[in-house]
Amino acid sequence: MLSRLKRLTTERSAIIILFLLVFAMAARISVDTDLWWHLRSGETITETGQLIYPDPFSHTFADVVHWNHSALADLLLYAIWRQAGFAGITIAAAIVATVGMSFLFATCRGSAYPRAFLIVLGAAAAAVFWSPRPQMLSFLFAAVLLWILRDLKYNRRDRLLWISPLQMIWCNAHGGFIIGYVLIGVFVLGEVFNSILGRGDSPLTVRHMRKLLLVSVASLPLLALNPLGMRAYGVPFSTIFMPELNRYIQEWQSPDFSQTRAWGFILLLGLVLATMCWSKRKLDFTELLLVCGSTAMGLLAARNLPLFAIVAVPVASDHLDDILQSRGWVIPFRDFESPVRAVVNLSLVILVSIGLAAHLRHLLSAETISAGLKSALPVDAVEQLDSLELQGNMFNSYNWGGYLMFHAPQYPVFIDGRSDLYRSFLDEYYRIATAGGGWQQALDRWRIGFAVIESNSGLAAALASDQDWITAYQDPLASIFLRRSPLSNG
Repeated sequence: MLSRLKRLTTERSAIIILFLLVFAMAARISVDTDLWWHLRSGETITETGQLIYPDPFSHTFADVVHWNHSALADLLLYAIWRQAGFAGITIAAAIVATVGMSFLFATCRGSAYPRAFLIVLGAAAAAVFWSPRPQMLSFLFAAVLLWILRDLKYNRRDRLLWISPLQMIWCNAHGGFIIGYVLIGVFVLGEVFNSILGRGDSPLTVRHMRKLLLVSVASLPLLALNPLGMRAYGVPFSTIFMPELNRYIQEWQSPDFSQTRAWGFILLLGLVLATMCWSKRKLDFTELLLVCGSTAMGLLAARNLPLFAIVAVPVASDHLDDILQSRGWVIPFRDFESPVRAVVNLSLVILVSIGLAAHLRHLLSAETISAGLKSALPVDAVEQLDSLELQGNMFNSYNWGGYLMFHAPQYPVFIDGRSDLYRSFLDEYYRIATAGGGWQQALDRWRIGFAVIESNSGLAAALASDQDWITAYQDPLASIFLRRSPLSNG
């Protein structure tokens, strides 16, 4: 027993504490409204057994097929929800984030302490979009793929056969599977430049590059083993080249650097650039292309910040380790610790574990979950709907469509977070939501009899002053407006 305890060195306990803290950072009450339509989709697939079906959730796109590219993730989310509720969803998301960061830690080089520092910084940059939704699996799979590629490059461990099943599962879970091929393509291109120009640290051999390309190409036919069939190949491109996303959806817009949540990206970018300039390692074109490409993607769309963290943290570790090694500032690894220090280390791990348990107990309590959801979602307003005399169709906030789909399924939504279904219809929605020109005629055309919208929205102000509408319910977050006169039969 004592011999095992002596193996709990300060370095090992620091790693354990690091991931306990990463888990604590990732475990939080999510108010990401997309979660709810994913749950509704998973519920429908489970109950009907149909992976592809005409849309039953909205009255604006009723019976239009939504080619859902995240059916596998939706099923997983709903299965967790059915067994463990919102608490289970929260824990599952935290586990995925922590596992992803553990692969990132394994990808880094150097001693545990600078790697732990970089993991904390990377988590601060990536956690902006950690939430229980399918893109979390893209975060995990991207971290696994980069670990495979870097382990081949620097340690010559060949796990390339993992790529085909990884890409197949990824394609069934989220349209972000294209990220995998982008990482592979950039990696190969960088290694070609390294080989031709004699640059970089431990460039891949021609044999390894050939195998990497063959495995990647061989994985392409497997993508069609998908409910979407051949349509799966076009999913990423139809999303990327959708202009409405950049116009209206915040996560597809450039990061707002006036907000503190973008500061992790700024700090990590500054650190990776500083270490690349300061260290004496040869210029590696693979690192350069990955960092430049992921930085550009992060600047173009905030949702790409986790990808930047996945790429930047290992590169920063390479150069930071070179800087520390050249100055002799490396704490040597010890395989055993003195009994006293081992007891102290164990005590610290236990103390942090107790703190994490207390945090989770509070976080996952019914009161905390309810308060968190009520802070951003129309929980109280939705509870009032059945007590009101409603007529016609519903108009709702885009941000609340998914929540209404799941918690008030008897009222088909006007719109929800499935932007790939609505596409140019987003223009129509935002014209009404901002009370733009012709909004009254649009409500008439869609036979809107009641609206569930933000109390501080432009449409709420317009409806409150319109004699044809009455305020049936209002709180600081949400309002319900009813049409005063009956809808015509026309």
